[in-house]
Parts: sequence; structure tokens; C-alpha cells
Amino acid sequence: MPDLDLINLDKKKIGTVPLSPEVFDVKVREHLVKEYVSLQQAARRSGSASTIGNRGEVRGGGKKPWRQKGTGRARAGSSRSPLWRGGMTVFGPQPRSYTFKLSKKSKKLALKSVLTERARNNGLQVVESLTLSEPKTKAAVELIKKLGLPPRTLFVVAEKDKNLELAVRNLPSTDVLPVEGLNVFDILYHETIVCTPESIKKIEERLN
Repeated sequence: MPDLDLINLDKKKIGTVPLSPEVFDVKVREHLVKEYVSLQQAARRSGSASTIGNRGEVRGGGKKPWRQKGTGRARAGSSRSPLWRGGMTVFGPQPRSYTFKLSKKSKKLALKSVLTERARNNGLQVVESLTLSEPKTKAAVELIKKLGLPPRTLFVVAEKDKNLELAVRNLPSTDVLPVEGLNVFDILYHETIVCTPESIKKIEERLN
């Protein structure tokens, strides 16, 4: 993996940043990427749909509707039968979790795969600094314009940057993440990943 150009906020090259081949030049494992995305989407499902699942949860229905024999009608023990209006629901949805597990090794390989794909296809940029003087949306828009970035841009910072987070908060497709929060779904969603030399180093430390 060749070094990436290091640019300043005026988009001028001021040096290069070496990339670890163990993180940014690995075999892309598409099946693990797919599993990781499924894992994230499953974790976001609320699973809160609920129906009255048994007669114990239905109010009323304690009295037998009519006597067992002699009426000419079918026998009935409760007016809360699933066959009756106002009765219980058979096999209705109940609150549940859709989450499943993926090993730490698989998660790391999936993350390395998408980082490799971005690095190979010019979807990764390294900027000298992403510090803004004030938390203004206008400042974030000017930064994106100066660097020639697309609307769907993800800024990855080594430490939480309050000014940058507040500045991009009103931009619908632009996000800021610390290295600890970097994940496959967000990398795939955004067209360009913008890092600093410090965040590149922390990514390599996290995944090696």
C-alpha cells in the first residue's frame, strides 16, 4: 500500500502518511462485511411489537358464556378465546431482541476490509488538522468546500472534537466519529473518509 498524501486545509500537499498494510491493504472479505452490517441493523431494531399473548393477559372472560349442554350451540369455556372478538392472539409478536453475536476477530477483519476498499479507491484522505475555531455550520461548509469533499463525508478524529461535531450537526449527510466509534456501516454509507495523521495512527493501534 503506497503512502497517502498529507494535505492542509487549502488542499495543498505538505507531506505523506504511511499506511499499515495489515490494516489498509488486506484481503477484502465481503461476507464478513455483510454480516457486520446485518449485526448493526439488527441492533437498531426495536423489537417492541406486542400483542395479548394468552388468556391470562386478557381482561375478563372468567365466566362461562353459557352452559355446557342443552343450548344447541358449540361449547365455550371463555369469551376470551382466540376465536372470539376481543380474545387473545395466537402466536402474536412479543417484545424481543434481534441482536446476534459476531466474534471480535470477524469484526476487525470486516473493518479492515472496508478501510482497504476506501484506501484503494481514493475514498480516504488525510488532512493535517480538522480543528475549527468556532462551532458554526458555515465553518463546516467552508471546510468541505475547500477540501473538495462530497456531501456524504465522514470525519474521523483521534479525540472528541466538540466544535467540529456541532459544526456538522446540521449537515444531513456529514458526520464526525472518534476512532473508537468507527464502524463498517458508517464507512460504507459515506463516500469519503477524512482522517488526521493522529487518527490514522489510532486506527492502526485499534486494529493491529
